[in-house]
Amino acid sequence: MGGSDVQKFRKMGLVLTLVLSLGVSACSSKPAETEQPAEKTAEQPAGSTDGVLEISTVRAQDPYLKFDEGENFDKNAVYDAYEKDTGVKIINKWVVDGNVNGPQFQEKLKMAIATDDLPDFFPATPTQVQQLIEADMIQDLTEVYEKHATDETKEFMMRDGGLQMKSGTFDGKLMAIPETGNPIVPQFVWVRSDWMKKLNLPEPKTMQDLMKIMETFAAKDPGGTGKAYGLAINKKFNDGALGLVGFMNGYHAYLNQWMDDGNGGLMFSDIQPEMKEALRALQDMFKKGLIDPEFAVKDMMKASELVFNGQIGVLYGAEWTPAHLAQAAVKDGKVVQEWSVYRLPSVDGTEASTQIELGTEKYNVVSKKAKHPEAMIKLLNQWIAIDNHPTEEQKVYGFGKGLKEKGNNYWQLSPVMAFNQASDNGSVLPKAIETKDESLLKTKDQKTRYSRAMKYVNGEDISMWWEMLISGPNGAVSHVPYLKEHKLFHQNKFYGAPTPTMVEKKELLERKRDEIFMKIIMNQVSIDEFDKYVADWKKLGGDDMTKEVNEWYANNK
Repeated sequence: MGGSDVQKFRKMGLVLTLVLSLGVSACSSKPAETEQPAEKTAEQPAGSTDGVLEISTVRAQDPYLKFDEGENFDKNAVYDAYEKDTGVKIINKWVVDGNVNGPQFQEKLKMAIATDDLPDFFPATPTQVQQLIEADMIQDLTEVYEKHATDETKEFMMRDGGLQMKSGTFDGKLMAIPETGNPIVPQFVWVRSDWMKKLNLPEPKTMQDLMKIMETFAAKDPGGTGKAYGLAINKKFNDGALGLVGFMNGYHAYLNQWMDDGNGGLMFSDIQPEMKEALRALQDMFKKGLIDPEFAVKDMMKASELVFNGQIGVLYGAEWTPAHLAQAAVKDGKVVQEWSVYRLPSVDGTEASTQIELGTEKYNVVSKKAKHPEAMIKLLNQWIAIDNHPTEEQKVYGFGKGLKEKGNNYWQLSPVMAFNQASDNGSVLPKAIETKDESLLKTKDQKTRYSRAMKYVNGEDISMWWEMLISGPNGAVSHVPYLKEHKLFHQNKFYGAPTPTMVEKKELLERKRDEIFMKIIMNQVSIDEFDKYVADWKKLGGDDMTKEVNEWYANNK
């Protein structure tokens, strides 16, 4: 077998490995899809005609995307605008229903990889990026990005300090462009302030203060329901609201993170002594009746019923939590549940850090066969420009040819997106709302949020209470500048593709963790079972994972 044959054989093996590892079944049912019109066949080469660069991609049609009459995914005002403004003609190789993480899109993409029938560019997960590199199916974008990305794009993509761009870089080569996002997604504690006032309780500054509040709420039943609890939680520990991550962070314990081990390496957060103390506290709360004994079988919506019914007045959740609470907090044009938001209280004298992740899990990659990789960069440049300082004419990218909001979600038609990694909502919105100074507003998001909050302030729409509790002077985002200033974020230090042991064992280890944590919280086993769990975790693959993660870390510090 000659050298080129060996290369081909190796590549075929890698592609097969990629397909099998992604779970493709040759006899899987073909997903529903919208094929492109006949004149845009898959065989048509992507190229340049009349100065226009043609580039093919694959899409998922979200159910919230609605088309204007006479338009569809292949022919629409957004694609036309990109062609006019950037000289890039977008061709859909195929379109399926759902979203890019959904089963239909993923099955179709896996088959495209298996048959080496890739579009010019497409979205990929971190695992897929790693495997596509190994199969030599995607391009190194380093020079293309350097040459064709605008100065604005280069600045915008580095606002997190460069970590997200680094996550798309392998052996010094930019292989994948991240769909950037804001990693600053803190947890807060939300407390019924009307109940605190009624029971003459001070605001929580420490975990001990919060425990006192929870104990008093459970004992005094300020909602008059006959059965009250202290803390609302549900069966999924890491849920954005009514989860346990914020509580654990108050004990300097972190869920599912790789963190500094103090010796220049990384260790896994779930097995640290601080996690044992957080679980001990939860077990004590369960024994005291501060936690709903049926929480282990309830999802977030089911667990929320106790909050909506006035049986619980404390929960942990992200900044969007008031939009969830509003379902019961605002009734018949009146606010019937008053809530306040606080930074995470700590169990000791050291302030609590809220855990955060990388901020992106989606990347755009370019096929080795694509003739014009720069076309994808041009689309990225345009998205960043129109999303951050749109002209009146550019409203077409958000709203279609009518240039007015009508709930069509035309922004979803843009095939390449990047979002601000460094939102300054926390320093801008509370001040703008308090002073009614619209001149402070810079971004589209700030203008939208300000407009909603002012409807509440001016008494026009009381249901906008939730936006006030997110963006107002004492809202969730008002705490973010303090968190940034005092560096109270605990970021996962591992952002690589899953290691071999993770692929094989992580799911099993997480199931084991959830099972033992749940039993400890519900006082079905002794807190000392945590030590046995740690020993088992190490033996069942944890030590191997730690070794692999540290090998990665040594090359990516």
